[in-house]
Amino acid sequence: MSWLSYAFRFMQLPLGLFGVAMASATLPSISRSAAAGNMDEFRKTLSRSLGVVFLLTVPSSVGLFVLGKSIIGAIYQGGKFQLYDTQQTATALSCYAVGLAGYAALKVLNPAFYALGDARTPMLVSLVSVAINYATAVTMIRVARLGHAGLAMSTSAVALFSFLALFAILRKRVGGMYGRELATGVGKVILASSVMGCIVALSSHGMERWLGVSQLARLADLAVSLPLGLASFYAMCRGIGVTDLDMAIRAVAGPIRRRMSRT
Repeated sequence: MSWLSYAFRFMQLPLGLFGVAMASATLPSISRSAAAGNMDEFRKTLSRSLGVVFLLTVPSSVGLFVLGKSIIGAIYQGGKFQLYDTQQTATALSCYAVGLAGYAALKVLNPAFYALGDARTPMLVSLVSVAINYATAVTMIRVARLGHAGLAMSTSAVALFSFLALFAILRKRVGGMYGRELATGVGKVILASSVMGCIVALSSHGMERWLGVSQLARLADLAVSLPLGLASFYAMCRGIGVTDLDMAIRAVAGPIRRRMSRT
């Protein structure tokens, strides 16, 4: 339970920064569009918001997957939290990271149904997801023998199922969601994230071989690998023409600027 709890805490950071923030920014706009009956504007705003969510969460998932041991070791490792605990928590975090994009996208899709005056559909999908969660958890634990990681993977499976189900229902209801443009953008983000993941994995592996697996070594790994990953992802997105990159930067930088101005 501790491994799962510690791992999920790291999921909450990108989920809160990106999923909840984008949902809060999107809801007023889509509510106005729905109230005015402007479905084209509704579809366009929602599609752009989902594109930005995927642009922010897919590389976050890859980063958590690749750098999980370093992140957890840098913060928790020491005292009674041993190297074995770091490894097991990182395994759970990797499984949670699979569903991060689905989690964040749900934060945007659920309010879209509420804006249309439909709270019933998200509730029904949630009820179905309970059965899927149970079936997946049993399969992962008893058949695949994944232990606590199976519980994390079942949670991710539920998030992805719920997103796909709600997206398909909403797309049919509003007459499309600019799916081709969204799929193209997500494909580019996956490509850039994959390149970033390979670069960061090589960097992290090299730092581990050089410095070992102590808490200070994990901190040094993050100090090198995180900036390298951000730079490589940004360069790849610029190179392949990811259209929502500037919008994503503004979405992240805006709250930071406001908080700094208050302080």
